[in-house]
Amino acid sequence: MNLNADQRRGLTRQQVEESRRLHGANVLTPPKEESLWRLFLDKFKDPLIIVLLMAGVLSVLISCYEYFALHQAGTVFFEPVGIFMAIFLATGLSFYFEKKAEDEFKILNQVNDDELVQVIRDGNPTEISKKDVVVGDILILNTGQEIPADARLLESTQLNVDESTLTGEPMASKTTDPDHFDPEATFPSDHVMRGTRVMEGHGVAEVYAVGDSTENGKVYEAAHIDDGTKTPLTEQLERLGALVTKGSYVIGGAVILGRIVMYMLSTSGFEWLPFIAYFLQSIMIAVTLVVVSVPEGLPMAVTLSLAYSMRRMLRTNNLVRKMHACETMGATTVICTDKTGTLTQNQMRVAETDFYALPGQKLGDDAMSRLIETAVAVNSTAQLDLSDEEHPSVLGNPTEGALLLWLRQNGVDYRPLREEAKVVRELPFTTERKYMATVIAEPGGGERLFVKGAPEIVLAMSDSVNGGVERAKINEQLLGYQEKAMRTLAFATCLLPEGADGIGDNGVDADGLEFIGVVAIADPVRAEVPDSIRECINAGIAIKIVTGDTPATAREIGRQIGLWQEGDGDRNIITGPEFGALTDSELADRVGDLKIIARARPMDKKRLVETLQKQGQVVAVTGDGTNDAPALKAANVGLSMGDGTSVAKEASDITIVDNSFASIGRAVMWGRSLFQNLQRFILFQLTVNVVACLVVLVGAFMGTESPLTVTQMLWVNLIMDTFASMALSSLPPSRSVMNDRPRDRRSFIITSSMWRFIGGVGVMFAAVVLGMVYLFEHAEVNSLADILHVSIGAPQGLSPYELSIIFTTFVMLQFWNLFNARAYATHKSAFHLKACGEFLLIALVIFVGQVVIVTIGGEFFNVVPLKIEDWAIIVIGTSLVLWVGELLRIVSRIGR
Repeated sequence: MNLNADQRRGLTRQQVEESRRLHGANVLTPPKEESLWRLFLDKFKDPLIIVLLMAGVLSVLISCYEYFALHQAGTVFFEPVGIFMAIFLATGLSFYFEKKAEDEFKILNQVNDDELVQVIRDGNPTEISKKDVVVGDILILNTGQEIPADARLLESTQLNVDESTLTGEPMASKTTDPDHFDPEATFPSDHVMRGTRVMEGHGVAEVYAVGDSTENGKVYEAAHIDDGTKTPLTEQLERLGALVTKGSYVIGGAVILGRIVMYMLSTSGFEWLPFIAYFLQSIMIAVTLVVVSVPEGLPMAVTLSLAYSMRRMLRTNNLVRKMHACETMGATTVICTDKTGTLTQNQMRVAETDFYALPGQKLGDDAMSRLIETAVAVNSTAQLDLSDEEHPSVLGNPTEGALLLWLRQNGVDYRPLREEAKVVRELPFTTERKYMATVIAEPGGGERLFVKGAPEIVLAMSDSVNGGVERAKINEQLLGYQEKAMRTLAFATCLLPEGADGIGDNGVDADGLEFIGVVAIADPVRAEVPDSIRECINAGIAIKIVTGDTPATAREIGRQIGLWQEGDGDRNIITGPEFGALTDSELADRVGDLKIIARARPMDKKRLVETLQKQGQVVAVTGDGTNDAPALKAANVGLSMGDGTSVAKEASDITIVDNSFASIGRAVMWGRSLFQNLQRFILFQLTVNVVACLVVLVGAFMGTESPLTVTQMLWVNLIMDTFASMALSSLPPSRSVMNDRPRDRRSFIITSSMWRFIGGVGVMFAAVVLGMVYLFEHAEVNSLADILHVSIGAPQGLSPYELSIIFTTFVMLQFWNLFNARAYATHKSAFHLKACGEFLLIALVIFVGQVVIVTIGGEFFNVVPLKIEDWAIIVIGTSLVLWVGELLRIVSRIGR
């Protein structure tokens, strides 16, 4: 080693302790974990939970007044108990599923800080744990090793490092020779960074930063700054909560006003004490209505929908860490993606070959094929890990490994060729020479020279071209490969004259070298990516590639996946330095047109995300490297890859376990379908509440008390809502949602068509219930069959049987309306129930539950059993709700 005395000795034990005291340990400080109680209490920040808590407190006060002042039964406390049960069930489920996902994530993302690395300590090479490396340590770097800390090279031999986790660059040349430094490199050419990996060569380096002070650590820290960005769903629910609160207050006030007006009209002489008592009673009714109006089933529906999606998305290789990320994916308008490992396979492959004397460009049994096989297998430093025969991996230079994989695809095992070849001399590859050479002994005597390297260099060295191909044609061919962003390697060979070495001090020194062909190598696009990109674009989602690769490579990948179109130009692509030079206003003007940012630096993607968000875009970011972490954290949804770095996964909201970009489209589909499921529940829930409000409000002006008791309302307003939330939240996703444009996050969750449905159906249901109340009060009805023969008389109150009929009719109207809600926005029949087994099961539970309550509920639910014929009339009669809805859907489909 060409090291000075101190460097050869390394650090002493005392120096190690002092360095650790001054600079810290070589571990990344994990984000501070909040206590379980704090995580649970955070669930109460949901806007609808807050409204529900207020309703619960009011309900407790009402129940206390009714129990202690009016001496009513203890059943008055059922309503507040039910509300708080709904609160704790919703928050508890949300907490449980997020905690479970977090635990699964930790198992997926375990980081091994005990991995051994080689250092020099007390004058001896030794192995220590990665976490024990300190500033000043002398690292010994070998092929395949992950670099444990930021360090400055002291020695390097053919050192190439995979920096894709930090810069997106899969092969960065490192050297200690200032003459060969790359001025455009993201990090200095004599620096190696924590988290990157040695792909070939070896070296010695001195550590200058560990742990949080490394570039890897700085990005990790930036990735854990929470910007407090609200999700689109949170914004929507805040608006809905405000609307429900204001609406219930208005209706409550109208009830008080209506009762006062009716009191004045029905009282001949005004007296203060009776009026005050009546006024207080009116306030209690109004407050009760406010409590009833709050959709306590909605938080449950949100939680169940998100939890259901989390579980199902995991089956499709999407590990969701943050529950709201499921829905936010459905609102995504822009996806910013890296290239290496996400769009491409992150594995170099031979894309095209052109060996001039090889018939059909296929290896065979001829002499030329055997010569090419030997040239590829012997003149190489790479290896294949064949422990998994189906999926071999490359050890060493990925470009050379691609050649070995090409041999394997052609049925040739490189290992016997290497074992049989007797290597006489070797000339290793250097960035200065741009080629490598190997001399082997020929079986029949003599020696053969093989040369492999940059085509322009190898072609210039060659005296002839195999097959007599013109050099101009070869140059034209190479230009075509370069335009496709492919890496090219050329091969040449010759038999050496007796006594000739073929390799001299300055490189290859041989006459008669013959140029035999070229191979083009590329990191191929994942097979599923073009279709996935097309699906996202058709769904109205803009795609932007952010990569550390060259503009030519990025543009070619963009073309292959269908993002870069023929009419695109300079305004659609930019480099990292050019991007950084743009002012905020210039970037805001251009960001919508950008499709590709090449030679990007770690913070460029984060700035891109923040600029898009300022323009109202909902941004999802995909990435697998440490360099992606700040953008993953800043995005509305961060999507890391399953084999990505721990830093990237820690910063993300969803981890794509199988690394497939197709999972992005599935996540969008799930998110959009989930939002529709929430709309369906709101449609159903608010219709129920509108009916309840109208019945109480109109009843106030009619002087009629509500026909529904507290326990009946508990079934309708809580239990049935909970079942409905389970039924509608468990609906499967629909691919048809990918034909729609992304929804505007500023638009209200309740659309105009939903308002028409809620208002129209609510008024119709209320009219039916109020009509039945009026009829039953003015006529004695012992069976629904008697309605055709009854005569209207003076008010005489409602009998238990009549109340049971009204209660059951009210519930069955909602039961059939549940099927209408399920069919909302599907453009399909309500009877299209494929994969809706859970929905049908819950609908059956609701129906059977109603039968059981009416049959055996007795005084507790203030009901009596109904006759079979009355059940038949109610079920068939209320089913008209479904048939009318089905007719309207048929008309709608015809009009589309």
